[in-house]
Amino acid sequence: MDAATRRWRAALFLFMLAAGTGMASWVARTPAVRDGLDVSTGSMGLVLFGLSTGSMAGVTASGPLVRRYGGRTTILGGASLIVAGLLVVALGTALPLAAVVFGGLALFGGGMGMSEVAFNIEGAAVESAIGRPVLPVLHGCFSLGTVVGALLGMALTAAEFPVGWHLTLVAVLIAAAGTRAVLAIPHGTGKETGPAAGSGQGGLRGQLHVWRDRQLVLIGVIVLAMAFAEGAANDWLPLLMVDGYEVSATAGSLTFLLFASSMTLGRFAGGPLLERFGRVRVVRISGVTAALGLVVVIVAPSPAMAGAATVLWGLGASLGFPVTVSAAGDHPHDAAARVAAVSTAGYGAFLVGPPALGFLADHIGLRLAMTVVLALVAVAAMLAGALGPDRTATDPRSEPVTP
Repeated sequence: MDAATRRWRAALFLFMLAAGTGMASWVARTPAVRDGLDVSTGSMGLVLFGLSTGSMAGVTASGPLVRRYGGRTTILGGASLIVAGLLVVALGTALPLAAVVFGGLALFGGGMGMSEVAFNIEGAAVESAIGRPVLPVLHGCFSLGTVVGALLGMALTAAEFPVGWHLTLVAVLIAAAGTRAVLAIPHGTGKETGPAAGSGQGGLRGQLHVWRDRQLVLIGVIVLAMAFAEGAANDWLPLLMVDGYEVSATAGSLTFLLFASSMTLGRFAGGPLLERFGRVRVVRISGVTAALGLVVVIVAPSPAMAGAATVLWGLGASLGFPVTVSAAGDHPHDAAARVAAVSTAGYGAFLVGPPALGFLADHIGLRLAMTVVLALVAVAAMLAGALGPDRTATDPRSEPVTP
């Protein structure tokens, strides 16, 4: 690997670390934000809908933006929205105004959607360049960032540090990391030039075209289910522990820290596991592991047992998104469009997840609402065969998927 490629890969790792820190910083303070806004769990679901709609808008726009301007420019735009969104959320929590928090989350989600899809495309390109799995570690850096953010959030929650100032500090750190990362990313990854740029294969038609592949449809279902499992914890786990098991807000943040740590461990261990066992077996076992963890979280008689089970939930959900995105990009044609399409399916989980689970929780509680997530990860485990043929350890891209 040459020096430029190493800088490229390191830049992706750095920004994903920063993005994860920003996401977890918000998640860890959701109980405090809900209490400050004085809204119900169902109303908090509507506030979170801002994050979901922003994410979907960002992820839908990201593919065409990458094809027109390249990954680097798209990531720069996404980073700017992330920083602006956190600052607006900080303002909304200080006022406090739910509508302002909603708007800030929409900006934050839009930036996350734009930048993360572009990062998946960049990561798949790095995999092609070096011939080794990169996306699991790339997403592992995001998870490591969530650990950092959860630790910070737990400490500041215990210290009763104002949420607005906390999120402002995180916004400044992300701005610094984003600037450093963007300068090291090469220009033009995923950018289309010449006749292809203006052809019918670009934009929405291009995204719909790739869904004619039945295998990609099944991959999309898997990524939607596994992203839903990850997103449900990101959105609701602290509140699930606070409301469902009557623990303190600090203990709720600690539970999320356990989940985030498990996600990080699973993703950093993912490369060797994938090279040894292949995508199909890894995702199948991951789905079963996540399902076991969710069952215990739903029915556990004590908060300690439920908290411990989130380790299984996190380990099981850790590799679903990066492995399915990698499988989508393992194709001799339309790799960028396929990655963008599958990422869009994954972010669909973030669109329907928070409000749906919030409204359901108003009637049956957050614990029982997680049975929806349990059913989805079971489906993902059953469909794991669609991720084959597996890459080999000696040549990760030696068996391209054919449509």
